[in-house]
Amino acid sequence: MAIPPDGESEVLRRRMIDEQIVARGLRHPDVLNAIRSVPRELFVPSDRQGEAYEDRALPIGHGQTISQPFIVAYMTEHLAVTSRCRVLEIGTGSGYQTAILARLAGTVASVERIDALRHQAARQITALGIENVTLYAGDGSIGLPDLAPFDRILVTAAAPKVPVALTQQLAPGGRMLIPVGGSKEQRLQRVDRLEHRTIETPLLACRFVKLLGTGGWKR
Repeated sequence: MAIPPDGESEVLRRRMIDEQIVARGLRHPDVLNAIRSVPRELFVPSDRQGEAYEDRALPIGHGQTISQPFIVAYMTEHLAVTSRCRVLEIGTGSGYQTAILARLAGTVASVERIDALRHQAARQITALGIENVTLYAGDGSIGLPDLAPFDRILVTAAAPKVPVALTQQLAPGGRMLIPVGGSKEQRLQRVDRLEHRTIETPLLACRFVKLLGTGGWKR
């Protein structure tokens, strides 16, 4: 399917926000504005661009997906990012979630293990004029310890349990969102780090690709 013309793309994006996000109770104005500013069709393969604003995840190659718009909005809103936050994203993927985080955060460091996806995401992020994102290659399940601590961590792949390495990279008062569970179905967990302990709060059921690596799935 062909990419929608600019005017049509804006109409589809507004409709996506109204019908898939606001209608389901997500209404934080900063999050909605961030989503409104990022053309989702730029982050999907050329042969799927006509489906960019549908209410579902889409394949982006290499066994990975771009998440359903509602899930992107839900995770972004519950992460509670502000302009003072240093954000770590695990799993750059298409770069769509990265671009939305960049509209809200002070800085975003994003880790991707698949070179082709990282390079493609970098091109799109640069094309949008986003300058507060740095992309890294590596095992996202161990984070970026040399750059820690982070105020917010968003994990866009599912782990069998919350990786200790990522929890340790949260600043006091920091928050992480991560899908945790089996290989087919998970539950999104919110991890809040206090001064001397962490609190894990289960949120909605979800389905993500596996987080592969030392702190995640082995294969």
